[in-house]
Amino acid sequence: MGQDHIRYDILAQDALRGVIRKVLTEVGATGRLPGDHHFFITFLTGAAGVRISQHLKSKYPEQMTIVIQHQFWDLKVTESLFEIGLSFSDVPEKLVIPFNAIRGFYDPSVNFELEFDVPLAEDEEMPSGEITAYPVSAENSEEPAAAKDGEEKKPGSVVSLDAFRKKQ
Repeated sequence: MGQDHIRYDILAQDALRGVIRKVLTEVGATGRLPGDHHFFITFLTGAAGVRISQHLKSKYPEQMTIVIQHQFWDLKVTESLFEIGLSFSDVPEKLVIPFNAIRGFYDPSVNFELEFDVPLAEDEEMPSGEITAYPVSAENSEEPAAAKDGEEKKPGSVVSLDAFRKKQ
């Protein structure tokens, strides 16, 4: 097989990040999510350009998942990042998240899921694990809640980029 000088793997990931950018831009323009849509976004807290409080950084030193559903404010989207206001244990926080720091995006209302190859700082190879998201509990909207006993978790539609990854 020839060497991929075009880097289709990177182009495909950038295109899929464009889906997130477009969705967040539309939500930012209206100030609300349409229908029952809501998003779980997992990102690396130590990635370049990420800005979160020291409190959140110490609580989530590698990665965290945010939920965009009912309570958010000041959503601003640029070509390379988004800013959003969220509340964590009744403490308002402003987060700045570059799209390149996102590892996963999940909309459980339609079982749509994207995952990205964003290695942790100490990772030698790019991860290929899937992101799993669960419904948010009413008591604690800051972290995903596990499914109740006997409740089955529905798998999401995963877009895998393994076929596009450069073989080494």
